[in-house]
Amino acid sequence: MSTVSGMPQVDLVEETFIAAAPALVEARIRQPAFTARLWPDLRLQVQADRGVEGLRWTASGALVGSTEIWLQAYRDGVLVHTYLRCDPTRPNAPTEAVQVSPRAAVRELQRRAKYAKRVLWELKDSVEAGRRPGESAVR
Repeated sequence: MSTVSGMPQVDLVEETFIAAAPALVEARIRQPAFTARLWPDLRLQVQADRGVEGLRWTASGALVGSTEIWLQAYRDGVLVHTYLRCDPTRPNAPTEAVQVSPRAAVRELQRRAKYAKRVLWELKDSVEAGRRPGESAVR
């Protein structure tokens, strides 16, 4: 699954802080429902299981390439780093990368960034439910 130009056309880097134990967040990101919600138009296959530090997948479908969630313990919670390094695919060819215009690539990146942030905030709200600002992280 190589990229068209050597660099992915959609290169998303997103970070969200969750005031919860890394193991608690790890358990949530491993649920198939979470990954299906995060990237509903991609088929993911685990490429690297990093335990409490997250997962890396190969992706095919609407995009082809890789995606990763890296969990970094930070203070009393965890930074959730989300990466999506992919190229758009040809219709009905879920592993065949196709070159798109720079404008189309930026639109796709922006659309996916907004969507990923919404899904990650839903995870944050769910994991931190009942925690008041300034209180210790959820364990």
